[in-house]
Amino acid sequence: MGKVSEKIKEEFLAMIPPTIFFFFTLGLVAVVRMLMTKGTGLPISTPIQVAVGALILGKAVLIADLLPIINRYPDKPLAYNVAWKTTIYVLAALVIHYLERLVDFWKEAGSFVAGNEKLLAEMVWPHFWAIQIILIVLIFNYCVMHELARIIGPSKLRQMFFGRPADAAA
Repeated sequence: MGKVSEKIKEEFLAMIPPTIFFFFTLGLVAVVRMLMTKGTGLPISTPIQVAVGALILGKAVLIADLLPIINRYPDKPLAYNVAWKTTIYVLAALVIHYLERLVDFWKEAGSFVAGNEKLLAEMVWPHFWAIQIILIVLIFNYCVMHELARIIGPSKLRQMFFGRPADAAA
């Protein structure tokens, strides 16, 4: 039983950083979406939806990191893996963002095809792309920090950010 509880603890601790990151990211996206759609009557994300989304994305990132295709360039400069992971995660975010909007239109139209047609005709595309741009920047930052932590170690990175600077210790 000790090995199982150790594995659960390890998985839980590994899930904390991406989940916190995505909680703030999705919260920011929800606030921006709320500001852009204020007065339109469109539904906004609730804090519960943001938290559940963050938990799902936090675990999805951990699972994705186990796939060989994700860590395609481990022996090259960090820019390769950062660019590769950012591209994959942004494409996934694009699909999820589109599907999220599609579900609302699907419910309203009654069928998938009718919902998709209605979505394509009625979506405010500048708002959609504005959210995507925000997601690209945030996902890029996540990938940079994740790759730095992978190379220099999470404890060293934590020390660099939250510890005392070397010059101040003297």
